[in-house]
Amino acid sequence: MTFSFDIATLRRLYTTGALTPSQLVEELIARLDGEDRHRVWIQRLDADALRGYARALEGQDPASLPLYGVPFAIKDNIDLAGVPTTAGCPAFAYTPTRHATVVQRLLDAGAIPVGKTNLDQFATGLNGTRSPYGACRNAFHPDYISGGSSSGSAVAVALGLVSFALGTDTAGSGRVPAAFNHLIGHKPTCGALSTRGVVPACRSLDQVSIFALTADDAERVLAVAAGFDAEDEYSRPLAPHGFDFGRAASFTFGVPMAKDLEFFGNGEAQRLFGAAVDRMKALGGTPVDIDLAPFLETARLLYGGPWVAERYLAIRDFFEAYPDAVFAPVREIIGGGRRYSAADTFAHLYRLRGLKRVCDAVWDDIDVLLTPTVGTIYRIAEMEADPIRLNANLGHYTNFVNLLDLAATAVPAGFQSDGLPFGVTLIAPAHQDAPLLHLASRLHQALGGTLGATAQPLPPAESLSVLPSGQVRVAVVGAHLSGLPLNAQLTGRGGRLVTATRTAPRYRLYALPDGKRPGLARVASGGAAIACEVWELPLDQFGSFVAGIPAPLGMGQVELADGTLVNGFICEPIGIADARDITAFGGWRAWLAAASTGGA
Repeated sequence: MTFSFDIATLRRLYTTGALTPSQLVEELIARLDGEDRHRVWIQRLDADALRGYARALEGQDPASLPLYGVPFAIKDNIDLAGVPTTAGCPAFAYTPTRHATVVQRLLDAGAIPVGKTNLDQFATGLNGTRSPYGACRNAFHPDYISGGSSSGSAVAVALGLVSFALGTDTAGSGRVPAAFNHLIGHKPTCGALSTRGVVPACRSLDQVSIFALTADDAERVLAVAAGFDAEDEYSRPLAPHGFDFGRAASFTFGVPMAKDLEFFGNGEAQRLFGAAVDRMKALGGTPVDIDLAPFLETARLLYGGPWVAERYLAIRDFFEAYPDAVFAPVREIIGGGRRYSAADTFAHLYRLRGLKRVCDAVWDDIDVLLTPTVGTIYRIAEMEADPIRLNANLGHYTNFVNLLDLAATAVPAGFQSDGLPFGVTLIAPAHQDAPLLHLASRLHQALGGTLGATAQPLPPAESLSVLPSGQVRVAVVGAHLSGLPLNAQLTGRGGRLVTATRTAPRYRLYALPDGKRPGLARVASGGAAIACEVWELPLDQFGSFVAGIPAPLGMGQVELADGTLVNGFICEPIGIADARDITAFGGWRAWLAAASTGGA
């Protein structure tokens, strides 16, 4: 049995009865058989444990659990009850009696844990070589780094061993491995996923991240895993995201100025980034040059400021008692945290506050920022020979994100001529997770190709809406269209145009007797497709908008050309009694144009 492990495929197979969790587990055991040549795993669950999880799902309705029978991997600084947590350091290991909050939520949703994955020790590194369990190897070429610190989690997904995996991301550890292994890597809004049960690196910045084969898969997992946790001091609810720029026909995206783009001599990466910019334009994006200097200055604070002291604090007792158990590069970095004073900490916090004020102003001009995820990639031997400098290069575009309270999604963006993957990252303010993932899906679809390092084709997008938006969509066909007299009733309430489209071919359009408005009526037969626009309004503005609609018009459900239903203007039957049928013109604009020239 050979099939893709993407979640949409598994759900379809389970729903149709073509696959059971027990059959999935047997396929999984077969895929895991043999030597772990990529150094993915620190500990895998044995066959009996996996079969036990499968048996617990048998007989349940697949539709009742959002992650029914979906296998996943867990970075080994996140607790799975009864399995040792090592954080990449055997001497540090402990066996938790309780699952991490995020793991518990996934298990409750029907997901099946496969094992604990390799990582840069104590989540300190972006390269995947700093592990006593062996350097985790790139899914496409074993001589190259996999990215870190969530190295094993990314490679497990890329090789098709699991459907998704949990990582952690403080400086880019949920994004860099995604770029190097042709994956989606989502770094959620800070606090959206609980970090209770996670060995801290920088407690105030650490985030649980998601590696997935598709953006739709990442959104499904995020919807299950997110949620307020009173036991995590940094937890906060994921707020409604507002306007969904990810699905809008037009949006603005920031591109770093040439002076701030750094590819470390890798011309192939530079070429691929240019191609990604072109794909964004083709999707309806308008590029805006962004001065990345304040973002890069913020990035330098992460390892050049007191946040290193947080890493030291996280394992201080162990670090002082067993210094030789810590890898040399990790020991050098964490040990540097001893030198910072309380005064240093406040000085850097003040500087961060000032930089954040400058960086936040960027979002007045753009919806999303596009950067390379990483400027280049290195061989394992190169990284081991120069571990600090080359690792710093990997964080050029990633280190500022958590410091500035941003969300980010890494997206596949093609391959170098040597076959190694390249990726870009979409970045937006906190709580913009859904729009980021929706745009990531469109960008990934525009690229096409296969999933991870497998031969499985990228499946069609699902157009999920499983995260709260706080918005309502409205279809307009008349005077509320862009540029027409009543459009200000939308824009004045914060409305934004999503797309210009047509209704399903089930409607007639009438010019009402006042000559100022059309009426849209659904008919049983003889209907046509009518030009319309779909706008998004904040939910708290929708009521006042509807209240201002005069009879005979009202708000109902309008079917669009793609079959979706949205709120929209409809006309009462009495309103069209003396109205003129203008359906043949195809829309209100065409009717107005014809009327102005005497052709109506």
